[in-house]
Amino acid sequence: MNSEALVYEKDDGVAWVTLNRPDVLNALNMEMRDELWQALHALEDDPDVAVAIFRGAGERAFSAGADISEFGTAPSVVEARRARRERDLWGYMLAIEKPLIAAVHGFVLGAGIELSMCCDLRIAADDARLGLPEVSLAYIPSAGGTQLLPRTVSPGLAMGLILSGDAIDAQEALRIGLVQRVVPRRRLYAEAEALARRLMTRGPLALRHAKKAVTEGLDLPLAEGLALEARLARLVLASQDAREGIKAQREGRAPQFAGV
Repeated sequence: MNSEALVYEKDDGVAWVTLNRPDVLNALNMEMRDELWQALHALEDDPDVAVAIFRGAGERAFSAGADISEFGTAPSVVEARRARRERDLWGYMLAIEKPLIAAVHGFVLGAGIELSMCCDLRIAADDARLGLPEVSLAYIPSAGGTQLLPRTVSPGLAMGLILSGDAIDAQEALRIGLVQRVVPRRRLYAEAEALARRLMTRGPLALRHAKKAVTEGLDLPLAEGLALEARLARLVLASQDAREGIKAQREGRAPQFAGV
C-alpha cells in the first residue's frame, strides 16, 4: 500500500499512517486521498490493528492542507462531485470504530487540521501552528472544518478561527481544547505511541462503544443520548471482556481482553 504520497506501517497492534509529501508540506493531493482511503479501510478491517496514529513526514508540517495546485484540474465540476460522493473520505474516517490519534507538528492547516479533527485524540508538538485559512483564498473549509471545529471547541471560538483564517500556536490550541496534549517536538511520536499502547490495555469492545456513545450522542437530544449510553453499557456489561476485567481486578492481575 505504500506509495510516494503515503506510508502505512504496522507495529505490534499500532498502525502508523504517514502523510509523505514533505517537500510540499504534506499537502493532500488526489493520490494521497486515494492512498488514505485504502489505509483507512486496511486499519479498520485488520484485526491485528488496535489503534492508529497519523503523522506527517519531514520537520515542517503535519499537513499544510489541500494541494491548491490541483484546484480546478478535475475534468469537470460534476466529475469532482461524483468522486467525492463515491469516496466520502472524511465521513468514513469519522465512522471508524477504533481509536485514532493525530500526532501533529509544524503547520497543521486546512485539510490538515480537518484530518486531525477526524481523529479521537490529538497530541501537538510545541512548534505546531493550527488553523483554517481558507477564507484568505476566498474559499471555505470543505473537509468538515465548519462542522467539526464547533463540535471540538466552543462555537464562538470556532467561528472566530474560521472567519479570521488565523492560525494559533500549540499552547493556545491546548487552552481551548483543540488538542489534548502539547509535548516537545522530539518526544511527539514516542508520546503518541505511549498513548496508543495505553489504550491497548483497555477493553477494545469498551473503547469502541464508548467512542460510539460520545460521537453519536453529540447529535442527539440529551434523553436520547442517555438512552444510547444505557443501551451500549448493557452490551458491554454482558461481554466476556467485562467479566474478565472484573475478575482480573479481584485477583490483582492484568486483564487479558479478547474484544468480545
